[in-house]
Amino acid sequence: MKKIFNRHKFFWKKKSFIYSSIAGVALLLASLVVNYFANVYTMDHAGNYVSDIILDNIPVVNVEFFFYDGFFLLWVFVIFLVFNEPHRIPFLAKNIALFILIRSVFIMLTHLGIPPKHSTLDPNDIFSFTTLGNDMFFSSHSGLPFMMALVFWEDKNLRFFFILASIFFASVVLLGHLHYSIDVFAAFFISYTIFHISQNFFPKDYQLFMKKNAYE
Repeated sequence: MKKIFNRHKFFWKKKSFIYSSIAGVALLLASLVVNYFANVYTMDHAGNYVSDIILDNIPVVNVEFFFYDGFFLLWVFVIFLVFNEPHRIPFLAKNIALFILIRSVFIMLTHLGIPPKHSTLDPNDIFSFTTLGNDMFFSSHSGLPFMMALVFWEDKNLRFFFILASIFFASVVLLGHLHYSIDVFAAFFISYTIFHISQNFFPKDYQLFMKKNAYE
């Protein structure tokens, strides 16, 4: 614990790091606000549902726990990784914010309705504010874990873990009929693109993120 405290002490003395971290967190909070209103817009303009070759051939499974609480636990783990290595904060916050902002635009462009038979989700769940149910394209449950695999690619254990997590949550949303198959499969390609956009938009933050001896 003392080592982690010293790492934070080392970085939070640097003005450039403080400014970049504040900018990243501010952008992340702004993206969540945009995401909420994008969800409201999508809910108000939801269209009809369509057939899907995968969903039409698998039963509906109740996946509420994994959809909400399981995904939350994944992000608790990500927060732990950031807390343990504070130099990761600026890039990771901006990278995730960019993902949320781009996805907010995407869900407003296409107004497919959620499949009529799907896993029930408790509207009073503490995490229900993240989705109103009609934010179909593209799947954040598939895309965000995969993007974390790309972000932590140099660490083989984390890479393997996040790839498995992305496959697991892709299966969750399909089994729950909470996303169409195109939402899930497209998420991997779009997340890959967003990651590389982030590398170009925030090069200094990415260099700091990748620095092995960041505390020297």
